Amino acid sequence: MQRREFNQLLNDILKPHTIKDFCPNGLQVEGKNEIKKIVTGVTASQALIDAAIAQKADAILVHHGYFWKGESQPITGIKKRRIGALLANDINLFAYHLPLDVHPEIGNNAQLAKLLDIEIEAGLEPIVNSVAMKGHLKTPLSGEEFAKKIAKVLNRTPLTSLVRAAKIESIALCTGGGQGYIDLAADQGIDAYLTGEASEQTIHSSREQNIDFFAAGHHATERYGVKALGELLAQEHGFDVTFIDIDNPV
Repeated sequence: MQRREFNQLLNDILKPHTIKDFCPNGLQVEGKNEIKKIVTGVTASQALIDAAIAQKADAILVHHGYFWKGESQPITGIKKRRIGALLANDINLFAYHLPLDVHPEIGNNAQLAKLLDIEIEAGLEPIVNSVAMKGHLKTPLSGEEFAKKIAKVLNRTPLTSLVRAAKIESIALCTGGGQGYIDLAADQGIDAYLTGEASEQTIHSSREQNIDFFAAGHHATERYGVKALGELLAQEHGFDVTFIDIDNPV
């Protein structure tokens, strides 16, 4: 498929024009025109680029790309080395941030919810394309039981603040660095909140508002959207796609 067609296909699936983001979504670094072999991963790190070069990929598709608002603009240091490697090997870089979080089927939230048997009911925010979602556990679990389930499914022991005696029924979630939504979840009387990261104040919010909290890792909670997108591209459009997980403990 030609680069322009591929970019349009991704935009048709993820609809980046419907959500305001902190980075450009879509093609970020231009490479060869014909795209057949794709490597997917969470972040466009040097390790992922090197793996894609080894696989002779035509394109890399990630959740965390480049050119974030507020970052230093000069192309120096690791930015120069990463972009230089892409250009030298004629590899396209496509990145989708929030559009890949919120997609109702292949998005990070949807895929994480599916893995953990969470039934999503609505957005946590009262807006279209809420980044955080809310729903319920298909089978109510105690905080300890749910933490064990997270550890088993994600191969990552979560940081927890377990303050409720009752089992968890209602739950809100936002993959990645979504710890700030815990207060909105507490305001809505939700039993538990799941995200990737925690801040110092997050634990106080949990304790003082009687809401169980789980931080399962930014990377660990965001593996699954881009993986699902790659599987869709392979199954429905015939691309050769390889998901490469560059482990990150954060």
